[in-house]
Amino acid sequence: MSTPVAPFRHPTAIIEEGVELGEGAKVWDNVHIRRGARVGKSTIVGEKTYIAYDVRIGDFVKINACVYICAAVTVEDFCMISAHTVFTNDRFPRAGNRDLTGLETSDPTEETLATRVCRGVTIGANATIGPGVTLGEFSMVGMGSVVTKDVAPYSLVVGNPARPAGWVCVCGRPLVRGAGARPAAASVQLTCDHCHRKYFWDASGFHAVAPGGGR
Repeated sequence: MSTPVAPFRHPTAIIEEGVELGEGAKVWDNVHIRRGARVGKSTIVGEKTYIAYDVRIGDFVKINACVYICAAVTVEDFCMISAHTVFTNDRFPRAGNRDLTGLETSDPTEETLATRVCRGVTIGANATIGPGVTLGEFSMVGMGSVVTKDVAPYSLVVGNPARPAGWVCVCGRPLVRGAGARPAAASVQLTCDHCHRKYFWDASGFHAVAPGGGR
């Protein structure tokens, strides 16, 4: 049985009370993690990244430098969040309160929308993720994109606003290129040239083929 690896905290990192760091997690310099957040097993948090209170980060996640993850964001396992990615959660942001007597609260309100980054997602550098969206499993967001709508599993989106540009494998290689690309036949099976995983594409969407041939 292997010995558990203690999480690493850089001396300059600010980790507030109630933060949970998983086995083997690494938190690098000048990171700030707010109260109640969870960082999973073997996850890496790059320098100068901010993670808000109660955010949930899964296992085996790579978060690069200078990433901003606001409240109400959940990141599942095996995700890649590249440098300078910014998450948002407020549909109608203002500095002043309704009566213009002071600052608006920074606590969650009815206008705070939750965002979910599903298993295996990659987000390219300098992307902005809008409030209340779901990035489907193993989808990929191109560099500098602005995501304003849900992203389908295994799809590649690029641009501002982000639009479909193809479909990608679990390993990240492109399977189909082109905006809105669809197979000519009613249904078709695709195989990744790199890792040989198989996918099934029909009228209901794009699906991974389970080992043994089932969907």
